[in-house]
Amino acid sequence: MNPMRKRMSSNNAFQFDIVYKDTKRSQNELPEHIHDWYELVYVYHGKGTFFIDQKLYDMQPGDLFLIPGNTIHRAIPDADNPVTSTAAFFHPLFLRYSYPADSFSIMGCYERCRQTKNYRLKSSDLSFRPDDRLDSMYREIKTGEPGFRQAVALELQFVLLQLSRHLTTDSTREGAVSAFGPRWLLSALDYIDDHIAEPLRIDTLCRQAAVSSAHYSREFKKYTGINVTDYIVTKRVILAKEMLSATNHTIALIAELSGFESLPYFHRTFKKNTGMTPAAFRKSGSEWNGHQSTTPVHTLKRPPSYSRTST
Repeated sequence: MNPMRKRMSSNNAFQFDIVYKDTKRSQNELPEHIHDWYELVYVYHGKGTFFIDQKLYDMQPGDLFLIPGNTIHRAIPDADNPVTSTAAFFHPLFLRYSYPADSFSIMGCYERCRQTKNYRLKSSDLSFRPDDRLDSMYREIKTGEPGFRQAVALELQFVLLQLSRHLTTDSTREGAVSAFGPRWLLSALDYIDDHIAEPLRIDTLCRQAAVSSAHYSREFKKYTGINVTDYIVTKRVILAKEMLSATNHTIALIAELSGFESLPYFHRTFKKNTGMTPAAFRKSGSEWNGHQSTTPVHTLKRPPSYSRTST
């Protein structure tokens, strides 16, 4: 099963939503999923595991997670002590203020997280209380007083401004992720990410991890909520979306650089995952515009020619 795509409309004039102090239980938590909007998650209490992109986190009170758009993620609550959290969702267009002459961006916090592949911050390290700001956003929406939309936007801008400033000056950010989960699995996730544009066969992945195929498949699904083949395909689609938005490469070249074995397979898989063809996605002006990964797309190496892969 491919990761579930949570649909959020970009046509709504108020491109913001909040799920306030929700207790995450296994029976009502979404499966592994991706969505176009960006997300902030604050943990009040409880325990669980959070899989984001290629990292695993043990969720703890006071954790703040930043999840960029189009990022595979899944929360796995503890059965006996489930997590209670607030999640705020927003489209980048909700924050309409930009200053072209200024290199600083309040969305920089998400780019920094994507760059370091560390999506968790500790609220105790911040100069403000993110839970208070999320409380204010919820109250504004709940009361619906005149100007509540502007008030929510201002609160969110403040939060992202402070987070971007914090991460800009945090020299310890690189490599600060605490290892959680089997060491071989963490290495396997890194390996897949580093070689996503190349042929990735299950037998090769198992040899690299030095575990059996049965153990590899079982543990991968247990910790990430998705089987390895679907994970690789979804990562490739995300990479293709980035290149469609950030480059003028032909669709055929993008299919190859994304690791797809043929152009027809790329078209079929891309439409299945996004609901539109690659050409339609490029024409529509995707959510990646102005918010693409900090990794320059032109630095991706061209994969060797090949005729067939397991994914």
